[in-house]
Amino acid sequence: RMPASIPEADRRHRASAAFSLSFLSLVFSITAFSSSYWCEGTRKVAKPFCTGESKGDLCIRFNSPDANNSQPVQYIWETGDDKFVERKFHAGIWYSCEEMINEEGEKCRSFISLTPVSDRGVLWLSIVAELLYVILLLMGNILMSVEMCYYSSVIDGLKINAFSAVVTVLAGLLGMVAHMMYTTVFQMTVNLGPEDWRPHTWDYGWSYCLAWASFACCMASAVTTINKYTKTILEFKHKRKKLERSLKIKYKFPDH
Repeated sequence: RMPASIPEADRRHRASAAFSLSFLSLVFSITAFSSSYWCEGTRKVAKPFCTGESKGDLCIRFNSPDANNSQPVQYIWETGDDKFVERKFHAGIWYSCEEMINEEGEKCRSFISLTPVSDRGVLWLSIVAELLYVILLLMGNILMSVEMCYYSSVIDGLKINAFSAVVTVLAGLLGMVAHMMYTTVFQMTVNLGPEDWRPHTWDYGWSYCLAWASFACCMASAVTTINKYTKTILEFKHKRKKLERSLKIKYKFPDH
């Protein structure tokens, strides 16, 4: 059996660093994939008419209950300044939610139903790529944990290390493609989506940032794994050359 070529402590340290980054990437990706805060913003919505005892600035009152008040209309039609109210919304891969006027809570709709028909195929590809991204990250985590606990042979550990590096790199590429496809679909939905959903202002939310942080951790884990594999191979080659050199010297000048 070939001897360990790098110090055991250094090998364990690199393996644990790669596993920690991969596990962090997996947690970030699952959190982002299941949340609905990829994009956040506001919608400009026409105020409803006040009914019953409802008061305040979130509805329109035509008739004043006060007989002495001669103002039949309490907002300016010409400018439209008081006709609209801004309502916050947030959207993710699965659904989009917006706050309700004069009521507590949110009203949610499937984001897939809001997407233009021509772009739904791209959205489904994004969802499939995200699922594969999570699955491959999980496989990479399992392989790295097996490698960390598998000490019988350094060569077998290297084989597992190489396979986990390939799986992690493939996961990172799929994650990058999935995030970019969702970005494209959301921008198309903003321009061509239903009139009763289109946002007035919007920006990317914490889930979107978390998804890209997951991609960064995934690629960092892949680089660490590949670096560990390459360094181990180079150390093996160096040890073999030293062994061959010592054997040549030994056979050239045998001990008497």
